[in-house]
This record gives sequence, structure tokens and C-alpha cells, in this order.
Amino acid sequence: MGRITDRLFHAGALRRWRRAARNARTADLVLLREQRSRARQLRTHLDHLIHVAESRLALPREGNSSFPRPHGTDWAWRPELWRGPLPVPGISSVPSRSKLGDEVTMFHDCEFSELTLRQVRNTREKDLAAYGLRMDVFKFDGSFLSLVIDLPPEAAHGMTRDHLMRVETIVETEKPLEIFARLNIRHGPNTEQIVRELPLKEQDVVVEFDLAYSRMNEKRIEKIWLDLIFEAPDMNQVTIRDITFSRHRRAAF
Repeated sequence: MGRITDRLFHAGALRRWRRAARNARTADLVLLREQRSRARQLRTHLDHLIHVAESRLALPREGNSSFPRPHGTDWAWRPELWRGPLPVPGISSVPSRSKLGDEVTMFHDCEFSELTLRQVRNTREKDLAAYGLRMDVFKFDGSFLSLVIDLPPEAAHGMTRDHLMRVETIVETEKPLEIFARLNIRHGPNTEQIVRELPLKEQDVVVEFDLAYSRMNEKRIEKIWLDLIFEAPDMNQVTIRDITFSRHRRAAF
């Protein structure tokens, strides 16, 4: 009933203002002055509503899990950090093994951390992910820096050596940087590792891990995670606007 009442009230108000606008040239000046005052008050709130609405509606939609997927994809996923707001959106002077959300962990061996991690809102119309991850690195006195993304258990369900694991990302850096992606598959007591360099000079940053070249035991897969490894990251800002994972079978020839 509330929505119906609101629509009826809006229709009535619209008719009154339409009539006032139509009669403005012949209206009594006292009435016209009163209507102008009310119209100005109304316009202030309407302009504010329109400004905020256009700003919010232009942003990528929160919770969006959709993205282009290769033909034959049987599993696909965008991590939570890129889908919606986190309870704690950032960390400064990040200690090693710090988590941002439930799925992203930073590892490093700096003696003194001058690193920050924070979730940022994507604002470009072309962005499908609502949020991104920004990492600021100032002085870096360590030998390694990596971000680990834990994949959900569903990633391992039904995975075989006939599959390709695809990672697609959008990365912005202040200055050129080498980033490597390492897929880790724990199966029983062993962990299979496949490394690819991200082609950051290409418009679409995509890497595929061909599991045919792995020695994983398909029946004993326990956990899958991805390391993003940053080479010489000091004095740089890295923003990962989006990262998605998908799994599809190799095309049959």
C-alpha cells in the first residue's frame, strides 16, 4: 500500500506543478511569488537527489559476479574484495601474513614495513568489478612481496588435467613493474606450482595455466591458491581493478 500511496501522491504533485507552470504568465503576483519560493526549495532537493543518483548509478554494481567467460567454462569466480565492501577496508604498515578480507593475504620479509593495502571503489563505467585493491609500496628492504588469493573449495571440485585455469585482471601501476602469477595446487602431501608472467603491456591481461603439464593427483586436490609476486616493487603504487578466475576444458582436436 505504501508504494501505491507514494505513486498517487507523486502523480497529484506533478499535476499541481504542471498546472502552476502553465498558468505562471497570468497568475496573481502574490501567488506567483509564493510558488517561486516553493519551487526553489523543491529544486534544491531535486538537484541534490539527481546528482547523488547519477553518481551512484554510474558506479559498477556492488556484488556483481558477472564477467566474460571462455566457451565451456564450468566454474568461474570473482573474489569478495572485488565484489563488495569489506568490514575493514585497509591496513597500513602491513605486517607479513596480514589478511584483507577472508581471501587475500600479503606476504613479505621486510624488516620495517612501509606498505599499505586498501580497498578502493571503482568509478569507471567500463569496470565490471565494484571495488579494487590498491597497494602502496614506499621504501622496500625485503627480498620478496606477494599477495595470495585463496580460491574457494568449489574451484577444485571436478578439476582434472584436461582443464585450463584462466586468470584475467586489470592492473594499473605508477611505473613499470614485473608481476608473476603462480598457481598452487595442494594434492595430498605435494603442491604443484605453475608460474606465468602477467603481460602488463597488453590491453587484456590474461594468463592461462594448462593443467596437462602438471603432475597433480586429481583425486587428492585439497586446496588451490594464487600468488601474485611483485619484483622490485619499491616506490610504486599498484591498483588491481579486477581479478577473475574461470576454469574450462581444453578444446578437443
